[in-house]
Amino acid sequence: MIPKVFREVIDLGDGREISIETGKLAKQAHGSVVVQSGKCMLLCTVVSNYKQSDVDFLPLTVDYREKFAAAGRYPGGFFKREARPSDGEVLTMRLVDRVLRPLFPKDYHSETQVMIQLMSHDEDVMPDAMAGLAASAAIQLSDFPFECAISEARVGRVNGEFIINPTRAQLAESDIDMMIGASADSVMMVEGEMDEISEEEMTEAIKFAHEAIKIQCAAQERLAEAFGKKDVREYEPEREDAELESKIHEMAYDKVYAVAKAGSAKHERSAAFSDIKDEIIASFSEEEQEEYGGLISKYYRKAEKAAVRDLTLNEGLRLDGRKTDEIRPIWCEVDYLPSTHGSSIFTRGETQALATVTLGTSRDANQIDMPSHEGEERFYLHYNFPPFSTGEARPIRGTSRREVGHGNLAQRALKGMVPEDCPYTVRVVSEVLESNGSSSMATVCSGTMALMDAGVQLKKPVSGIAMGLISDANSGKYAVLSDILGDEDHLGDMDFKVTGTADGITACQMDIKVKGLSYEILVNALKQARDGRLHILEKLTDTIAAPAEDVKAHAPKMVTRVIPNEFIGALIGPGGKVIQELQKETGTTIVINEDPVTEEGIVEILGTDQNGIDAVLAKIDSILFKPEVGSIYEVKVIKMLDFGAVVEYTEAPGNEVLLHVSELAWERTENVSDVVNMGDIFDVKYFGVDSRTRKEKVSRKAILPKPEGFVERPPRDRKHNNKGRDNRRNDRKRD
Repeated sequence: MIPKVFREVIDLGDGREISIETGKLAKQAHGSVVVQSGKCMLLCTVVSNYKQSDVDFLPLTVDYREKFAAAGRYPGGFFKREARPSDGEVLTMRLVDRVLRPLFPKDYHSETQVMIQLMSHDEDVMPDAMAGLAASAAIQLSDFPFECAISEARVGRVNGEFIINPTRAQLAESDIDMMIGASADSVMMVEGEMDEISEEEMTEAIKFAHEAIKIQCAAQERLAEAFGKKDVREYEPEREDAELESKIHEMAYDKVYAVAKAGSAKHERSAAFSDIKDEIIASFSEEEQEEYGGLISKYYRKAEKAAVRDLTLNEGLRLDGRKTDEIRPIWCEVDYLPSTHGSSIFTRGETQALATVTLGTSRDANQIDMPSHEGEERFYLHYNFPPFSTGEARPIRGTSRREVGHGNLAQRALKGMVPEDCPYTVRVVSEVLESNGSSSMATVCSGTMALMDAGVQLKKPVSGIAMGLISDANSGKYAVLSDILGDEDHLGDMDFKVTGTADGITACQMDIKVKGLSYEILVNALKQARDGRLHILEKLTDTIAAPAEDVKAHAPKMVTRVIPNEFIGALIGPGGKVIQELQKETGTTIVINEDPVTEEGIVEILGTDQNGIDAVLAKIDSILFKPEVGSIYEVKVIKMLDFGAVVEYTEAPGNEVLLHVSELAWERTENVSDVVNMGDIFDVKYFGVDSRTRKEKVSRKAILPKPEGFVERPPRDRKHNNKGRDNRRNDRKRD
């Protein structure tokens, strides 16, 4: 039976379009769509269990995978099967999850799975820009309790013109790479990197993307109507008790407000809140506690949140006693670790990051091997968030999605400031040692100082800050918070991280938890963030004003030489013998890359000893050395023969040539040692390749004055000599 297929098309302009199709594939899923642009095809399926899970949160899993078959490739490595997700896939999962999760009801706790797969790849289409659209479209076809359609779009800007979902080639020329997630009414998520743009330019980019998203949301709704929109499933909601909620609010609100207003440190404040909660729970009998279950704790948390938010809105004060635009105390230190190539500590309040820098060759580049993108990163940053940083003990099960996401944000913030001609591969590692608010922004700050300490010539230093928002729709009051705490992240309406130089924004990440955030509030938040960034930047530059002029004594020095491809073989030697011996003798690392465009070899020489590097450079000069006909060169005798001396060019050790006995002096020379000896240094003239002997010819006598009355012997008659040689050969045959 031929399936009935439903399809909607979205016009992107410039002859590009996105189609959403359902009814053909994966019909047992609760919702499935195929989203296509060009030859790029994504299959998205969604399933949610009908039974509520025994947890107090939504167990939502968003999984995005790229199949190597989609690009006609085999998976790399020994096992020819897709395994753990790459960092690129994890980042796409996070982008989709952050927009979907807030739109499910808070009391919906059914196991829910969103699976997005790249089934066909197109080099001109970046699939991650369509993942959010695919996820939302599949959910719209399901019976899930989901607030409204959403979508995500990438926006770039080339030559001042905004572009929706640019190609990778266009993105390479763009000064903006932002992903925006939104519904038709509200922007909910922003993430990206920029080339030092202004706050106003960033806002314009968000508006431009939002207009495109509105069109994509309308297309999803049309598809759902045509397919036959399902009634929303019934599920068992969380138990509510308005009377109990009111009672706990009265018991807790004033006490929490007083603790919050006291402006204590994290652990003191947490202990005080915990005491209030315990006191309230203890006021109920064991029977009541059993009857109400988790409602007491739930309503206490609501009262606590309300009290803290009201304190900020009413009095402009925050949990740690700061004003809304005040930054926590900062102290910094560089060159803390003696053996690293660069290091720094950045501490802001109760958040601390220790960053290290390692310098290497192109061989140390981070290899990217995805069906949708192959390449390498010569600058990359890794972020680690151990449990002790928040005073917790929990299992460590590899790098978390959060660590991948925070590291990527810090990497995007800094990478534009690493000069294009930096010869090194640079790895930054941030170890978060304490955390109470925005460890990713602490990573940016510590990363900046560590890079400068390592001698990486950053174009400009970069700082970062996390902003928050507390708003009240009824009164119209709102407060933008600079440098938010961890608690303010949870109870606030926005988490907005912004990084940049003194001249503009380099990266951002924003999650908005309220509907209809006005662009006026957004612009105000960005401007307040700029003031905070500049304050933090001043602290960084007070600690280290400029990059170190050179790398540390124990750090490797990098020298790059370009040689014609024809000489690469001579430098490597048979079976790599020459280059291996050279590395061993000089204590260096030598990497050779061929540039297919210029047809030249790029030789990277990495070593801590300058003498070793100089020895490698001398060897390269020797290999590249080409004497010019008619020029005079200094040589050294390195071997004595009966018929001449083997000499070596002093400016190119290793380059040897035979100085024939007849070219030693004008006078007849019987013994080579009568004129020159081992180790003698003198000049010779280069005559090129002799047409008769087909060997290079040099002469000492050619640059010596001819003795007075000297008469040259006439050249031998080659024909006569050859005839005599033939006669002797015939005589031997007869014998």
